[in-house]
Parts: sequence; structure tokens; C-alpha cells
Amino acid sequence: MIFLHFYIPIRKQLKIVIIGGGYAGITALTTLLHFMPDADITIVDPRSKHIKITHLHETFRHPLRDFLVPFSVLEKRFGCRHICAEITITEDNIWQWQNNKSITIHEEILEFDYVLIASGAASVRVDRENNVIDLNDFMTVPGPDLLHRYLATATQEKPYISIVGGGATGIQFLFEIAHFIRRQKIECNLRLINGNNRVLQQFPTGFSQYTEARMNDLGIDFYPDTYYREQQKDRILLESKETKQEYELSSLMTLLFVGNRPDNLLSANTFGQVRINQQTMQNIFTAGDCSTYSSCGSNSMSAQSAVRKGKLAARNILRDSSVLKLFEPYLHRDFGYVVSLGPTDAVGWLAVENSVVSGIPALLIKELVESQYDLLLAAGIDTYFL
Repeated sequence: MIFLHFYIPIRKQLKIVIIGGGYAGITALTTLLHFMPDADITIVDPRSKHIKITHLHETFRHPLRDFLVPFSVLEKRFGCRHICAEITITEDNIWQWQNNKSITIHEEILEFDYVLIASGAASVRVDRENNVIDLNDFMTVPGPDLLHRYLATATQEKPYISIVGGGATGIQFLFEIAHFIRRQKIECNLRLINGNNRVLQQFPTGFSQYTEARMNDLGIDFYPDTYYREQQKDRILLESKETKQEYELSSLMTLLFVGNRPDNLLSANTFGQVRINQQTMQNIFTAGDCSTYSSCGSNSMSAQSAVRKGKLAARNILRDSSVLKLFEPYLHRDFGYVVSLGPTDAVGWLAVENSVVSGIPALLIKELVESQYDLLLAAGIDTYFL
């Protein structure tokens, strides 16, 4: 580890509160315990289970339980404590925590040496009535069950299912559903609504070209440059980006994957410490999708960045408690990104962003990256050497 061999602890045990039990929070937990096995760590998360959220589209071919790990299991595995609670994170609260060195949860006062805020980014809020579901629904109900629930109400012979959002999440769900209805011989149509002129807008055009070609092969209708307005019972209301004209199409249900809100992000210095009004919170760090670091490292809202930030924040918490206080700056750049296009296909890049890989090679890269996190989660084994 860079500089970590200079880590000389002053205290035998640190009290650390991790707010958020997602990718960044769990990675920080395992990193802290690797270098300080007797650390007193409390995870605060409103859910009862850790969710491998980037796998939820796979519930169309694997049980949902495969992607859920109860915090009670993690408590036994890593010797930490989980408090099921949701904490309101505001600048005033952060100032208060820094000054008091404590957080009050359910009338219990938690004293701490350090806090890591890894609560994730808030989803864009939209009207979810009238046959509308989003990613949150897949956290509690398997994909096939959700789909069959609505298909059972269909009055048309071959109804349409609409997916809104051509980012990575929307595309992965789109292809899983397309392959699922083929395997199950379900008579229905799929359409994708996207506000941009191509899918996977944040990636090189090679991503879009390959993905849209596969969509065409599967007979998926594509509506680029189109805004979603609302789902009205068995109709969807759309608006043309160019003409502003609104129109309706038949739609049994709508799946919304419209991304996260950037309005709850916490600013941090290059070491992961929260900064408010140009002031550094010495004992409060942040990582994951809720954080933006002032460094040349990647601030993408991805599991890859969340893991890297979680590791760095944990190491710098230890360094801050050390005699030498030699911090490590956040310099991580994304090494690649892979988008699943169903059980047997994928598209991505590795090392060089414009070098697009697809098919089996892309799938192998994805499986390798995912196995790294599985090892970390199952046994605390860290294979993230770069």
C-alpha cells in the first residue's frame, strides 16, 4: 500500500461510524479491519441487507437472494455493528458531529473518532403511480415476479413494456428483460425511451453502435431524443425533444432508470475529508456516489469509483490517527467499464477508453471485476492492487 508502511498507530482501537452500507461503506469496513482488526466500527444503514445493486438486473436469471447479504451476517463475519436507521445529512449536522465527536441515533449517543459518510446518491424523484416501477422495486422483489404482476393485468394480446433511460442501468435491464421474455415465450414488445440521440451517451460511440445493433436484432423499438412525461394506465405520454410535441403510445408498464440527483453531493479534498465553506472536517470523511473529490481521480458514479474511494478514505482515516499523518491523495482513474447486454453478451472498454471490446471478452472482464468485490465481501480479501 502506498505510504501505509509509515502508518504508526497511536491508539490501539478507533471508534468509527460508517454511514451507508453500500460498496464504498463495505470496502472501507474491510480495509479498516485489515489494518486495525480491533477497530470498533458501526455501520448505519436503513436497510437490513447489503445490496449488490449493480447486479439487480440479473434477477431475471438468478434468485434475488444471491445479491443480498444481511447485515447480521456481516456483523458476525467482520465483528462490526449495524444500526438500522436513516440519518439526515446536512451541513449543519456535519458541523455538529465534527464539534461534538458524536452522533445521536434512536436516542443513543454514538461517540466516534471518525465518521465516513458513504450514503450514496439520491435517485431522481418521479411520479411512480399508474404501473411505474424503478430500481428500488427490484431491491425487494425479483424481476420475474414484478413483470408477471403487471403482465397478468394485460388486456392487449401483445402489450408493450416501456423502459425509460439509455444509461448503463437502463440498458442492462432492457437486455435482461428481452432475453427473459424470449426464454419464457412471453408475447410482449419492448421499447426504449431515451432523452439523448444515442444510448450510453457517456461512453464512446462504439458502445452505442454495438448496443443499438443488438437492440435491433432483438426487435426492440428505440425512441431517441424523446422525453418521458408520464404513464397513464395503459398509455405512456412522451414528448419530442426537437418539436416539443407530446404524444401517447400504448404501454402496459414503464420501468424508470433516470439516474441520480447531483444535489446531495458532499465536497471533499483530495484525501477524502469533507469540506464545508472552505473548511476541512478533520474527522469526517466521505466516499462513494455521495462524494466528489477535488482531485484528478475519477468521480464517476460507479461501483468501481465507490470501491476505490472507500479504500482510500479508510486508509487516510488510519493515517490521520497515526504519528506521521502521511495522507494518500486520490488519483484513481477508471481502468475500464463493461455494460451487460444479457446473459451472453456485453460491451465495454479496458485500459484505453476508445478501445471498445464486446461479446465474450467483455463478459470475462466483467466477471473478473465482480469476483474481486465478492472476495472482499466474503472474506475481506483485497485483490485491488492497482
